[in-house]
Amino acid sequence: MLTATFSCRRMTFVGLALLFFLSCSKSGTDSPDNPCETITITVNGTVTNTGGPGSTTGSIIVTASGSSGFTYSLNNGPYQASGTFSNLAAGAYTIRAKNGDGCIGSGSFTVADGDPCAGKTITVTADASSSEKCGKTGTITVTASGSTGFTYRLNASGTYQASNSFTQLEAGNYTVYAKDGTGCETTKTITVDAVANGPLFTAVVGLINSKCSGCHTGSAPTSGISFATDCAIVEKKNNIKTQAVDLEAMPKGGPALGAADKKIITDWITAGGRTSD
Repeated sequence: MLTATFSCRRMTFVGLALLFFLSCSKSGTDSPDNPCETITITVNGTVTNTGGPGSTTGSIIVTASGSSGFTYSLNNGPYQASGTFSNLAAGAYTIRAKNGDGCIGSGSFTVADGDPCAGKTITVTADASSSEKCGKTGTITVTASGSTGFTYRLNASGTYQASNSFTQLEAGNYTVYAKDGTGCETTKTITVDAVANGPLFTAVVGLINSKCSGCHTGSAPTSGISFATDCAIVEKKNNIKTQAVDLEAMPKGGPALGAADKKIITDWITAGGRTSD
């Protein structure tokens, strides 16, 4: 009975020792240590915005710290050795950096549409030729430099055109616009002067003032026709010739014009009947 009891206890001790040994030994099925557990990878970068809406000239250049042997991926794309990503459109991007052990860190970046005109100096010059006072004979020629692909328009209400020349302009002030291929716009104000009155027209004005003083001016001009302005005289030049030269019906209530006075009118009309003649 004692022997049996002793034997049972001995076996129990041996079994406990074996169990302890097995539980404290590392088997081949144990999980290996996590190589990334103590590594913190930080991704920093520099963003260059696009050249403007629709452009794909943006870029991101990143570096990573916290380990070594990095490769880089843009938006879950393939990894590459370089941390430079070019030809980017405006938008949000995620760049991942992976070290030699497969540990990954990431950074978020935004490429914006940049100002296509930043750093540009566009210069606009314009030359104008005078216009007839009562016509549209003036011209403006625009020259732009500092960029390429220019188009041009006249005044804010105008339409852009490839030609840098604007014709058939009356005397007055204008604003010319030059816009390059990326939409950068510069303006310049220029004046189309009126051609000075010529000697033949000046003689006609003098004749009207001396022979018809008060009859075609004021608030109630004869026949409702006023000669108070130069352009009104030009507009009615054929009426003046018909009434004063051909029919000798002018001036009203006065003697008909003499040959010299008639010649003043006919010489002017023959020359063109403009204020500049």
